[in-house]
Amino acid sequence: HVQLVESGGGSVQAGGSLRLSCAISGRSNENYFLAWFRQPPGKEREGVAYIEKDGSTTYADSVKGRFTISRDNAKNTLYLQMNILKPEDTAMYYCAAEIRCPKGWWSRYEYTYWGQGTQVTGS
Repeated sequence: HVQLVESGGGSVQAGGSLRLSCAISGRSNENYFLAWFRQPPGKEREGVAYIEKDGSTTYADSVKGRFTISRDNAKNTLYLQMNILKPEDTAMYYCAAEIRCPKGWWSRYEYTYWGQGTQVTGS
């Protein structure tokens, strides 16, 4: 049984930084394709960043140059370093995992396993 648990959310002023963590249990981290999604109030869940098993990364245009996704397979943990936060980054942030390579990393429907979410509020 795979479980994903996010942490690290909070409120931060514009221009500030936060680091989100996602602890993965039940199976080794290295077996998964991993991603961060976010869902702003009243909007659809959208892909933010993606990391493959070999560490290759892809970002949504809206966060490119500000956010960094990384993984520590030894600790079974996924991270999202968020810098230069903006009010429009306000959302519930979710980590997602999938065994098979997603056809479209940005699509929520490609992922089987999800965390419960952590709130990020930029002001």
